[in-house]
Amino acid sequence: MTKLKTKLFVLDTNVILHDSGCLMQFEDNDLVIPVAVLEELDHFKKGSESIHYHAREFLRQLDKLSGEKLFDGGLLIGPGLGKVSLRLDRKLHEDLILNFSDNKPDHHVLNTAYYLRLEYPGRQVILITKDVNLRMKAKSINLLTQDYLTDQVKDIDTLYRGQRMVEDIDTDLIRRLYEPPFEFDATEMTPNIMLKSNEYMIMRSGQQSALASFDSFSNKIRHIEKVAAYGIMPRNAEQTFALDALMNPHIQLVTVTGKAGTGKTLLALAAALQKKQQYRQIFMARPVVPLSNKDLGFLPGDIQSKLDPYMQPLYDNLGVIKNQTGQNESGKAKITQLLDENKLVIAPLAYIRGRSLVSIYFIVDEAQNLTPHEVKTIITRAGEKTKIIFTGDIFQIDHPYLDARSNGLSYLIEKMQGQKLYAHINLEKGERSELSELASNLL
Repeated sequence: MTKLKTKLFVLDTNVILHDSGCLMQFEDNDLVIPVAVLEELDHFKKGSESIHYHAREFLRQLDKLSGEKLFDGGLLIGPGLGKVSLRLDRKLHEDLILNFSDNKPDHHVLNTAYYLRLEYPGRQVILITKDVNLRMKAKSINLLTQDYLTDQVKDIDTLYRGQRMVEDIDTDLIRRLYEPPFEFDATEMTPNIMLKSNEYMIMRSGQQSALASFDSFSNKIRHIEKVAAYGIMPRNAEQTFALDALMNPHIQLVTVTGKAGTGKTLLALAAALQKKQQYRQIFMARPVVPLSNKDLGFLPGDIQSKLDPYMQPLYDNLGVIKNQTGQNESGKAKITQLLDENKLVIAPLAYIRGRSLVSIYFIVDEAQNLTPHEVKTIITRAGEKTKIIFTGDIFQIDHPYLDARSNGLSYLIEKMQGQKLYAHINLEKGERSELSELASNLL
């Protein structure tokens, strides 16, 4: 049986900046790196952000493969893999020159892919880019193009939600959840269902109901009580589940997702303050995604004035908690003291990345704007007695090259579900205000 010809993939710069290990992800197909991509990578070599790491790491990998054949036929990437080659720039093809300017790197990448398609008429030449606009341009000239799919969630509609409704539970089991020891063995569960570690449930039997969770450490179904955290009382079952996960010392990694107004950030911060005695510090950070994908230097003012707009939502949530303490002025004073003593740190994620994450309650807000590699980098730096929380809305992404399926938060939820140290809750009901909920649902 004759083997079909392998494909020829042309890589755009943003693919490499997303995943420096992309060379290993295309099986036995061949890869082409346009020299315009090398030029762009050169601008990203210096810096401490994830994209700078990927640029340096990819160039190191390419250097290990370097040789004359890198520009002539390509070099074998590794066993079972295809070849990688570099392509020098050429004059913009006459089919492109009327519609695409010569001064944009994207158009030179497009030009390289177009020439390769003409050079190999019997082979599939596919441009791989995370830039939606460039994919549209490629389609306009009948050039095959795809997003980089390696670390994408397969089906966002079936993404793990962390909770479920369980009907027709034995009435006696619900009764036992309200009596000491407020739990029962999971093997007694009827109907018998497959539960994931730390999965939450609304259990019902007729008019009776209970909130519960599956504790995989003890193999028990335990009752979940509605409890306040630093003056913040959960308003629905989802928020009750979230606070339980956020304050459970055995769960070291928590993700909380939901649309604006569901209380993700507020609950995480309240839980951190409630459990502050168990941790050396509380870190609260968010990734800075500059306006229109421009660097912070583009904005006027000093570095603090540039960053304040990004951090303000975190301070707003802190203000809500201060107000919820009511007449308890000591609670407000304690928050101020924590800030003054650097026990509560609110800062851009880049400023916190280099710190030692030992005995830290670490909240990462707007985590949907992180890549899978950035999420992995944060978690793998966790030291002893550290708890990490990721909050975000996977459908509200500001990053130009991420979407609901490819962002780090979705990827984390899909990969971590069922792990004993992990819990996830998706908040659906908005609690900010009736007006906020109406706008979120209708507009």
